[in-house]
Amino acid sequence: MRYFLSRVVTTILYGWMSRVTVYGLERIPAEASFIAVSNHVGRLDAGLVYYLLDRRDIIMLVAEKYRQHAWSRALAWMVNGIFIDRFNADLNALREVFRRLKQGGVMVVAPEGTRSKSGALQEGRDGASFVAARTGLTIMPGGLVGTQDALVASRLKKFKRLDIELRIGPPFTLPPLEGHNRAEQLKAHTDEMMCRIAVLLPPEMRGIYAEAPRVAELLAEQGEITDLPPVHVRR
Repeated sequence: MRYFLSRVVTTILYGWMSRVTVYGLERIPAEASFIAVSNHVGRLDAGLVYYLLDRRDIIMLVAEKYRQHAWSRALAWMVNGIFIDRFNADLNALREVFRRLKQGGVMVVAPEGTRSKSGALQEGRDGASFVAARTGLTIMPGGLVGTQDALVASRLKKFKRLDIELRIGPPFTLPPLEGHNRAEQLKAHTDEMMCRIAVLLPPEMRGIYAEAPRVAELLAEQGEITDLPPVHVRR
């Protein structure tokens, strides 16, 4: 029932108000468990996951503050989301995440932890890289453009459809954490994850990672993601 509702709502909503183009869609595994990471620029980002992925086992983390309102609790229930404290170690939420991943689920997370009001990448937090290093699962990086809150409001007020683009980069994994200097290792893992996201975004959206040497290396290795054929998603 939850899955049916989420698919119906997102299919109607995103199909009516947007044109969604995805580069690298063929890179997404159809059935395997993996971790998807992307930038976070607007309130529409989370729902887009359910529009694009036909999976019943999506693991969506929901900020604890949304537990306070009936409408957001209802949305979290509909997507079987996991409420999480973004500012403290939430062991109960992490246990549930690991349990669902072990069962083959797909975790979708924005390592920044909150929306970027400017649209540019903010510093990543270590939660996503910790889960990735702990599980050894494949990471699918994505760069999202066109869902910025201000842009969405402006276009919809003028009855213009949104042009949403998602670029999916090559999959990668993070090595397990060693017993010493774990904080430094996590920071390096998070930086790698964020740089992988940065190269999928326009230069003006790369934020604090725009001048990172690793971004230049990845661009030289991978080329521009727009070299891949686009897929125009219609549900």
